[in-house]
Amino acid sequence: MNQITIQCRLVASSETRQQLWTLMAERNTPLINVLIEQLSQHSEFETWRRKGKLSSAVVSELCKPLKTDSRFTGQPVRLYVSAERTAAYIFKSWLAIQKRLQQKLDGKLRWLEMLQSDEELTQVSGIDLARIRDRAAAILQQLQPTVSDETTPNSSQKGKKTKKKASSDRGLANQLFDRYQNSKDVLNRCAIAYLLKNGCQVPQQEEDPQKFALRRRKVEIQVKRLQDQIESRIPHGRDLTGQSWLNTLETATQNVPKDNTEAKRWQDRLLTQPSILPFPLIFETIEDLVWDKNEKGRLFVHFGGLSDHTFAIYCDQRQLHWFQRFLEDQKTKKASKNQHSSGLFTLRSARLAWQEGEGKGHPWDVHRLTLYCTVDTRLWTAEGTQQVQQEKAAEVAKKITQMESKGDLLETQQGYVKRLNSTLSRLNTPFDRPSRPLYHGQSHIVVGLCMGLEKPATIAVCDAHTNQVLAHYGIRQLLGENYRLLNRRRSQQQKTAHQRHKAQKRSAPNQVGESELGQHIDRLIAKAIVTIAKTYNAASIAVPKLRDIREIVEAEIKAKAQQKCPGYLEGQQKYAKQYRASVHRWSYGRLIESIRSQATKLGIVIEEAKQPLVGKLEEKAQAVAIAAYQARA
Repeated sequence: MNQITIQCRLVASSETRQQLWTLMAERNTPLINVLIEQLSQHSEFETWRRKGKLSSAVVSELCKPLKTDSRFTGQPVRLYVSAERTAAYIFKSWLAIQKRLQQKLDGKLRWLEMLQSDEELTQVSGIDLARIRDRAAAILQQLQPTVSDETTPNSSQKGKKTKKKASSDRGLANQLFDRYQNSKDVLNRCAIAYLLKNGCQVPQQEEDPQKFALRRRKVEIQVKRLQDQIESRIPHGRDLTGQSWLNTLETATQNVPKDNTEAKRWQDRLLTQPSILPFPLIFETIEDLVWDKNEKGRLFVHFGGLSDHTFAIYCDQRQLHWFQRFLEDQKTKKASKNQHSSGLFTLRSARLAWQEGEGKGHPWDVHRLTLYCTVDTRLWTAEGTQQVQQEKAAEVAKKITQMESKGDLLETQQGYVKRLNSTLSRLNTPFDRPSRPLYHGQSHIVVGLCMGLEKPATIAVCDAHTNQVLAHYGIRQLLGENYRLLNRRRSQQQKTAHQRHKAQKRSAPNQVGESELGQHIDRLIAKAIVTIAKTYNAASIAVPKLRDIREIVEAEIKAKAQQKCPGYLEGQQKYAKQYRASVHRWSYGRLIESIRSQATKLGIVIEEAKQPLVGKLEEKAQAVAIAAYQARA
């Protein structure tokens, strides 16, 4: 991806803001709420849930009759399109999450089916445990001949062999799972299940029934939680009036819940803060945004369908050049009488949204109006524009070839081909843009990023061809003289956490605000990582998958607790609790987004890979880099 998002504040008169708020809160948001409700009750809903996607044509069909509904008439056509896009985006992300949860649930259910006690395995197979162990040892010897010959490492060797052993165990476990699925022989399946539940080894001691029952119960609880998440997570609209919350309160005070599930559902609704901001307006047709500049040099914008309302642009100096480019692109196309293609505009899409503000008064005066713009960084230079032009021209030429290969075309098809030829002609008309050589990194040089709880970023520069590490950089080296800011950030978080705790004890409002120091540190880290990647001529930066971050952090806490209190479970739990409270909590998503933004401007690719749960930080960073490189195949 070569796109980044920039933002600016929009300023207009109170009357203009009021009219826009009325349109978005009283017309557009209720329309989106109705679309979400209809999609949730659609007959194909379960099919979409299983597939993990739905067609945008379905949303368009549902929206057609609503255009004549008295509640939603009078809106500009582009706002209906925005409502369709918003509903489609909500369900697209929700269905993707549902698909991932369903896959995780299916895996847990398969594991629960395999996870049987030694007694159950002997009953299912009708064979004594000794023969099952012999068969398990034979299977283990076939898959990994050296495993049976390995001796248990002593305390001085454990640290050196942990990573290698964990990696080999994961590969062996995958082989065993595959063989279990493909095997029909009862003895083989029982032997494989016996190996998997014992960590891909043949244990020497007898199984403890109580520990096994506890282990199985944990899996059953995980299955139940996943099932509850899948069943309860249905998209909802935004109730700006708070009526839904009031209805739930009335129901909860006048009725007795049927069971704990219903009581929990009421409680969740009452504890959820109602939405106070309307849905944003989405503009995917970039010519819907018309840019202008007054005699004082102030940039303005107005939107298609809302041309009566003009908004002044207020943005950071670092982003001003992007908005000036939007105006230049528009002027260039107008001056050439539409001989340039809007497909090469630097601006690719936009979103008009309200940000929550503070104070009392009318909502359109309290809340801030913000414009989010997505830009393609390649379109800033002539070389990057030429690259995009070649990609788009190849796509259009392919469509023309496909249409012409059909032979006799209908009148509508001929018109479509004519429009494609016109688009191809405009794409070949270049924009006058500054020249800057494109960045070309070496594909086998990858910068791997490791994230931790105490040290938010550690990187390893790797040569994936030779599997060698060229350099390591810890958080102290990345921040340099700014490392003191990290300690200041930790102190700030501990202070705000203490203030929040005291407010909670008094039942007082506990939304304690924090400074933007964390975001500033993220940008410093991102800048340092991208600079190092450029120094080593790396083609990509590999970052951990965010959905694994909770497991990564918990694994680090447990490892520290076990090291601090070996063999003392209660002490480990107490230490882990204290450690969580003492270290800073980091926004890993914000850090990755900062790295992505900095790297995209230069042309460095961002890749994702799973971060190992065990090992040193430098080893984890190297593993992320190698895993990302191998995943390209």
